[in-house]
Amino acid sequence: MATLLHIDSSLNGERSVSREVTRTFRETWEKQHPQGTVIHRDLATDPVPHLTALSHYAPTVPAEERTPEQQRAYAERDRLITELESADAVVIGAPLYNYSVPTSLRSYLDHIIVAGRTLGPDSTIAGKPVTVVTSRGGSYAAGTPREGQDFNVPYLDHLLGTALGLDVTFIVPELTLARIVPAMADLVDRADTSRHQAHEQARTHATALATRLAA
Repeated sequence: MATLLHIDSSLNGERSVSREVTRTFRETWEKQHPQGTVIHRDLATDPVPHLTALSHYAPTVPAEERTPEQQRAYAERDRLITELESADAVVIGAPLYNYSVPTSLRSYLDHIIVAGRTLGPDSTIAGKPVTVVTSRGGSYAAGTPREGQDFNVPYLDHLLGTALGLDVTFIVPELTLARIVPAMADLVDRADTSRHQAHEQARTHATALATRLAA
């Protein structure tokens, strides 16, 4: 049966819109694959350590020459990569924090990028479908004052899609702070519409992916 890797990185717990939408994706997937496997990795509650020189270079050292410290560092990266390789599909919650991805997600991505394995012409993850839910407190859409200031989508599209060769789809709920910030009160209806559309996109895409992988 198919395996879904579900990654969350929001710090906001139950108040998180990205978590809401990834959960909708996951629940829809589970209905299609009741006997399947879901691996949930929560980077906010169980963060991956930042990459160090030791862990960065460990994969380049022949296995028989690694020091005990390099072996432990390599084992952590290998565990994360093997988990990703084993998944048939991935959904990632990647809220926009300070114009880019949460540091916990960046650390995870640093660990799973290894030249000659996940990166390069013989990538072990190329073509794998990845759905990214990137929520935004405001709007960065074309024509808005903040157009061009969202670096999540271009960064993740290049890294996941171009560099790693994954099949990336973005779901982007906007204006998520409208019910919290008084100055955004007149944007609540638009925020609710965007949120509703994101959930519908998650259901539709999860159903299509699950159906395709089951064929």
